[in-house]
Amino acid sequence: MKTSANHTRWTPYFFLAPFLLTFCVFLAYPLYESAILAFSQTYGPSHHIWVGFANFKNMANDPDFWIALKNTTVYTLASVTIQLPLALILALILNQPGLKGRTIFRLIFFLPSLVGLVFVAMMFSLMLGDRDGLVNVMLRAIVPGFPREFPWLQNYVMPSLILASLWMYVGFNMVYFLAALQSVSQDAIDAANIDGANAFQRFLYVTLPEIRPVVGFVVLLSVIGSLQLFELPFVLLGGPGPERSGLTLVMYLYQNGFERSDLGFASAIGWTLAILLMGLALIQRRLSRNE
Repeated sequence: MKTSANHTRWTPYFFLAPFLLTFCVFLAYPLYESAILAFSQTYGPSHHIWVGFANFKNMANDPDFWIALKNTTVYTLASVTIQLPLALILALILNQPGLKGRTIFRLIFFLPSLVGLVFVAMMFSLMLGDRDGLVNVMLRAIVPGFPREFPWLQNYVMPSLILASLWMYVGFNMVYFLAALQSVSQDAIDAANIDGANAFQRFLYVTLPEIRPVVGFVVLLSVIGSLQLFELPFVLLGGPGPERSGLTLVMYLYQNGFERSDLGFASAIGWTLAILLMGLALIQRRLSRNE
């Protein structure tokens, strides 16, 4: 009886062991090592000395850090203020029951999110090429006297990144809003119709309060994804771009950690970004709890 009881007691830990082992090896231990590295100056992958907050002080005094923070903030604000309203408008349109072919349109708008950021970056690099890019070819055919060469990716770095991001993620966020809109109470909408509310008033006072938790979730998801931007500018611009106008926080981390092999400084950048993300998540959670 005692042996059977012991087996029963250890059975849950037996089933948890694969997860616990994976968690410790691939998450807990790397986080611990990166925290140590953030306060160290590294000499190769295995030698480092403790320097305290020197890496964080050097980061605060580095102009490239503030350029990366500014570029990432601008991109994040564009994602929230341009991308999400467009996704919500598309969801409202495609949620109309009388719209013909709405299933096909939903698929068309969602498909770009399936191809990956590297593919999107390569596609837009071909579209925005200096001479033979699709945009320049079309403008030369439409606009008389348009120059043969126009460097979109040099003169308009951030608008190019935002446009590529819109093409990829508007349809993705639209799916979240569609799912939320389909859970809105039809009885509440009918009651608003009876009270004489127009379409905007029904959206503002009935639909939006119903989908507000999903809106908060999508905003948080968009902000976190925007702060981790790396592949799109790295492939589209081949690096930080002219005058570092495409430098982002993650690219700044990559340059210091992999190109300059300063793992301690890169770890400090990574923890700064992680603390920023955790702060935003806590703010969103507090706002949701208050609502």
